[in-house]
Amino acid sequence: MASYCEVAAGHPVHGPHHDTQHGFPAESDDELFERLMLEVNQAGLSWEIILKKRATMNAAYAGFEIDKVAAFTEKDRERLLNDPGIIRNKLKVNAAIENAKAIQRLQAEHGSFMNWLDAHHPRPREAWVKLFKKTFKFTGGEIVNEFLMSTGYLPGAHREECPVYAVVLSRSPAWSRQHT
Repeated sequence: MASYCEVAAGHPVHGPHHDTQHGFPAESDDELFERLMLEVNQAGLSWEIILKKRATMNAAYAGFEIDKVAAFTEKDRERLLNDPGIIRNKLKVNAAIENAKAIQRLQAEHGSFMNWLDAHHPRPREAWVKLFKKTFKFTGGEIVNEFLMSTGYLPGAHREECPVYAVVLSRSPAWSRQHT
């Protein structure tokens, strides 16, 4: 099976994502929320579909601003379920709203979603999955694994011989840091 590094090389959709975001640490809670929701929406679909719909999903979900999505009403749910530019799955739409509320609770308790992730790092993949299933909606093993890999909490986003690997490593992703 080809690695994402091989699939993405020179690809018009996958290439830019692979080269500038995949495996790179997120810089804000809103970015982490977006990445989580992209992974949730990818379940059962190809990653290429999600990347192609990313701009319309960003518009539909208020730029993935946590506070705005957490405040979505029933009218917003209906708007989303009727928007052909996004993944119109009721469970995934509901997960976006409920996960935004969950992140608000984590922010109140830990200062930020990122602080919550850092407080639980490192841990085995299976423990991450249990934690996410307890905390968020629509998060299974593959979604959690891909989210954590794509945001630098778990290794494996790039092969070591991939030129982007060194760039990601220079950003000090969580998986590369020594923990005491």
